[in-house]
Amino acid sequence: MNNKKETLNITGMTCAACSTRVEKVLNRMDGVEAKVNLATEKASIEYDLDKVSLEEIEHKINDIGYDVEKTDAEFDVTGMTCAACSSRIEKVLNRFDGVETASVNLTTEKATVSYNPNTVSTQEIIKKIRDIGYDATVAGDGEEKADRKDKELNTLKWKVIIGAILSGPLVVTMLDHLFGMNLPSIFMNPWFQILFATPVQFILGWQFYRGAYKNLKSFNANMDVLVAMGTSAAYFYSLYETYRWMTGATTDPHLYFEASAVIVTLILFGKYLEARAKSQTSGAISKLMDMQARNARLIRNNEETMIPIDEVRVGDILLVKPGEKFPVDGTIVKGATSVDESMLTGESIPVQKNIHDVVIGATVNQNGTIEMEVTKVGKDTALQAIIKVVEDAQGKKAPIQRMADIISSYFVPIVIAIAIVTFLVWYFFVGKGIEPALVAAISVLVIACPCALGLATPTSIMVGTGKGAENGILFKGGEHLEKTHQLDTIILDKTGTITHGTPVVTDYTGDDDTLKLLASAENYSEHPLANAIVDYSKEQGLDLLEVEAFSAIPGHGIEAKIEGKLVLVGTRKLMMERDVNMTSISDMEAYEYDGKTAMIISVDGEYKGTVAVLDTVKKTAKEAIEMLKEQGLEVVMLTGDNKRTAEAIARSVGIDNVIAEVLPEQKAEVVKAFQDKGKIVGMVGDGINDAPALALADIGIAIGTGTEVAIEAADLTILGGELTLIPRAINLSHKTIRNIKQNLFWAFAYNTIGIPIAALGLLAPWVAGAAMAFSSVSVVTNSLRLKRVKI
Repeated sequence: MNNKKETLNITGMTCAACSTRVEKVLNRMDGVEAKVNLATEKASIEYDLDKVSLEEIEHKINDIGYDVEKTDAEFDVTGMTCAACSSRIEKVLNRFDGVETASVNLTTEKATVSYNPNTVSTQEIIKKIRDIGYDATVAGDGEEKADRKDKELNTLKWKVIIGAILSGPLVVTMLDHLFGMNLPSIFMNPWFQILFATPVQFILGWQFYRGAYKNLKSFNANMDVLVAMGTSAAYFYSLYETYRWMTGATTDPHLYFEASAVIVTLILFGKYLEARAKSQTSGAISKLMDMQARNARLIRNNEETMIPIDEVRVGDILLVKPGEKFPVDGTIVKGATSVDESMLTGESIPVQKNIHDVVIGATVNQNGTIEMEVTKVGKDTALQAIIKVVEDAQGKKAPIQRMADIISSYFVPIVIAIAIVTFLVWYFFVGKGIEPALVAAISVLVIACPCALGLATPTSIMVGTGKGAENGILFKGGEHLEKTHQLDTIILDKTGTITHGTPVVTDYTGDDDTLKLLASAENYSEHPLANAIVDYSKEQGLDLLEVEAFSAIPGHGIEAKIEGKLVLVGTRKLMMERDVNMTSISDMEAYEYDGKTAMIISVDGEYKGTVAVLDTVKKTAKEAIEMLKEQGLEVVMLTGDNKRTAEAIARSVGIDNVIAEVLPEQKAEVVKAFQDKGKIVGMVGDGINDAPALALADIGIAIGTGTEVAIEAADLTILGGELTLIPRAINLSHKTIRNIKQNLFWAFAYNTIGIPIAALGLLAPWVAGAAMAFSSVSVVTNSLRLKRVKI
């Protein structure tokens, strides 16, 4: 299989029936797997290039009445000298994945590109142009999408205002019917009512007709169909009554123009409130994007130049002054400073940075002017990686949404059937004529919109993941956000998770010659304990020796050959296997009881001393573990250390269950053993050797200060090393799922209660329209409450 993944922005979806329809149609295509999210208006698609093309997928979406949104960008291109140059750039861009169309103008030196922003970025397009020998920069500010959303919201607002003005006189006629206000006869004139109702029905309400036509053309039904059917029934019946009045068949026409106009206006008002509220659900991503610097000070040929962030390249040298944000990721090459990394780690205390230290884009330079070499730009930076994780999480469905999707796919046809049955029952059996039958059927159609049902889950997921991101908690998807609240067991790796992972030597019982051999051997090891020993030897002023051979013995120690001597460093078990005489060792147990990691040193099979290293416990570790226990979770510590050392660390933080002397490859087996007991396991780790266990766990939790491999394997990433974020993440999961259940309850309640009331003729059509609009707004508003919850 030649599979490829794409994310498409889809416009025109108005309710859960729409997103379900698009998803169902795409999944019927050969070689296509799709998930469609109504709240984010995105479709995540994986397709087989040998069976179907992206163009065919987009064409299929268009066929069923929806559009695939593209982003247009303009680039200033330099270096072109003739038509062959512009033709070359145009050809290369048009072949580039994610680019829909590209047009290059030699005279104006501009390239206009239509592209899928989920597949390719402006920075990648610029890089492609540069790769073939030309240069390019973005023309404009790159805020097309925000502008489009603002325009859509403004258009909706004006539609609501105009609708309210035109519906006002018709509402007055309705009040006259209800309370006998004896208004001037002009208000009751059918032509007067037609004058006000028609623009509302066919100009302001045209979007419902257009949407209904596209859906019905593809044998589908959504909210637009319900609204178009309901309001059209009221409008055209009123026209019929007007005709009867004109021909003298009646002198008292029963008009429902006010119902059609008010319903359209109320639904537009509901959509306006919904759109405005939905824009707030993506506030977390907006905040993250706002953190990034807009410009950078480039140092080139000893001259300082201010350039846009998009023009920064890997290898550039940038100057960053006190109080400024680091524009991108890089390493310090000149100067020293302290850095506020609270946006990334949540830790308010500034971190000291010197030459060769890494700095992260969007963190703040506190008090020193430094020069940095750029190592990552664009989507490769830490901030953009965080934004990508949040965007992906907001676009993925939680399992709880499947129920809503299944129901919404059948909902609209069932409602139409109920409306028809309601009309027939009222007309033929209740026997009160066409008017009450029509009113009841219209009310059923209008109140039964499945918008709230479709918005119930994704809006909560969007706000919940956003709330997490603002607090340094990154969920990789809605399914992980949902699963986290089900955890009953948390397994914590010790080194780098409970402890800082940066140990120091506390005790040494050998001579300087042995220390020199010990440090020289450990200099070849990547273990944190090895670094502590090497640093300790340097503090003693000792020079390292050349190592002739080195090998690590996972979980036990190391061995090396130095100046013809066999140096062995490690556990009792290792020494016993190598027949080293350890009768003179007396301090091992005391070290281990104090939580220190003690290692025995032998040279050519003879015991030469012991070195003890202590990895300090994180300040918040004990508090975090207490919080986890209060949440009812079983907390387990997992480590490769010997049992005495492990138990000492566990005692200091309040952990009772300790699994020690575990080899790296055995960590996943421990997770599996708990799962076999029926436990739902969360595994917390930060190292490369934790990756298999993180991947196997029900929820893998990576400490963000750890390796990229661990973070990639995890379902949830805790930025920085703040352990209290783990119980807070579980708490956020609980509150988000509770919020989703509240949304689903109210979405179902509106329809469960509303449809029977409407079918019984106890609900006026305009009241049904207001209730329908309110249902969607209430669901989104309830989701927004998550922004204010304490986690």
